[in-house]
Amino acid sequence: MSPTSNDAENHASADHASARETTEGTVYTVTGGDWDEIVQSAARADDERIVVNMGPQHPSTHGVLRLILEIDGETVTEARCGIGYLHTGIEKNLEFRNWTQGTTFVTRMDYLTPFFNETAYCLGVEKLLGITDQIPDRATVIRVLLMELNRLSSHLVCIATGGMELGATTIMIYGFRDRELILDIFELITGLRMNHAFVRPGGLAQDLPPGAVDQLREFVKTMKKNLPEYDKLATGNPIFKARMQDVGYLDLTGCMALGATGPILRSAGLPHDLRKSDPYCGYENYEFDVPTTESCDSYGRFLIRLEEMRQSLRIVEQCLERLEPGPVMVADKKIAWPAQLAMGPDGLGNSLDHIRNIMGTSMEALIHHFKLVTEGFRVPAGQTYAAVESPKGELGVHVVSDGGTRPYRVHFRDPSFTNLQAMAAMCEGGQVADVIVAVASIDPVMGGVDR
Repeated sequence: MSPTSNDAENHASADHASARETTEGTVYTVTGGDWDEIVQSAARADDERIVVNMGPQHPSTHGVLRLILEIDGETVTEARCGIGYLHTGIEKNLEFRNWTQGTTFVTRMDYLTPFFNETAYCLGVEKLLGITDQIPDRATVIRVLLMELNRLSSHLVCIATGGMELGATTIMIYGFRDRELILDIFELITGLRMNHAFVRPGGLAQDLPPGAVDQLREFVKTMKKNLPEYDKLATGNPIFKARMQDVGYLDLTGCMALGATGPILRSAGLPHDLRKSDPYCGYENYEFDVPTTESCDSYGRFLIRLEEMRQSLRIVEQCLERLEPGPVMVADKKIAWPAQLAMGPDGLGNSLDHIRNIMGTSMEALIHHFKLVTEGFRVPAGQTYAAVESPKGELGVHVVSDGGTRPYRVHFRDPSFTNLQAMAAMCEGGQVADVIVAVASIDPVMGGVDR
């Protein structure tokens, strides 16, 4: 215990400890005493509160987060987030690349939800270009398909890592097993497991490859069979429920005050989902439900994510039924980045047949192709805001153009950044061990926070 200025406390400590100076330094002699006296002395001396660093580390955060906790015994009296350990300067970098190259940056923000980052950015650019209604139907359906698969993979990581932090390692194994199936599909379609840069202003980089639809149908069958396993493992598990119920509590008033969205807001009973309230990419034409609970806690958020995965599978099935043959890039050649790609010995690249066609058609076509790739297209001056419902909440992008071939400013409203504000409200007054449960229920990805 540290010394205090209170005379009574000094007197109480003097009963049980004395000090004397020696050649080796100060020596303290501590003697026993009446237990009740010691307890009363400790209660009077308010020096049990200590500040500890939890991190910088990775528990359930998918990135490096530092939590500064003031604790009184095992109780958290104050909690603060320390962020910035993963800063990439993505928003600033966008100002030095053309509009299409921007997709290679934004996809790396929340790296567990790359298709949402790309789609939000491209919707903003397309609004400024005035071509929102010209995007081919096939491209829009594939965008929805990829986003819903991405929602599944993101929720699987959340449930898997959150379960692992609670000691439920079987859930972790199941979660990553099913996520691998989705990443295999992403690799088949885009050539990459993550950071795809597949959604481009005007459409997509290329069409679905042969065999993709069959693999998707097979995946839906497998996933329908696997999802009930999470219910058996966790939903009714008394240990799992006891660890999550009434932990990380945040009611509707708190959500509204802090701007929390996604499963956190829906766990407070409000069925807010941008796919319903402000549809984009034709979501108004799909049938799906927005799950909610009234529990306001970590367990409710787990149940919501589980049900959202079932709803995403419903949407994926509808996308497969809606896929009609057609182009996947806007018809305007002044905007359309060449989407004729092929697999070469060194990976994905431009189709040689397409290059020969351009070079053999006319000198003007070749010059235009060269300028489009090296310089990029111009976007009319102005600003706009576009938002999508990412697995973590509202992902918005504010795009500003000065009429050039590069963005003047791009700023993202990342849900992980906004939702992380709720950490203090969820954790203060609870136990130290419950901090990890609360953070896991927020599901923050630090790539989105430190962009």
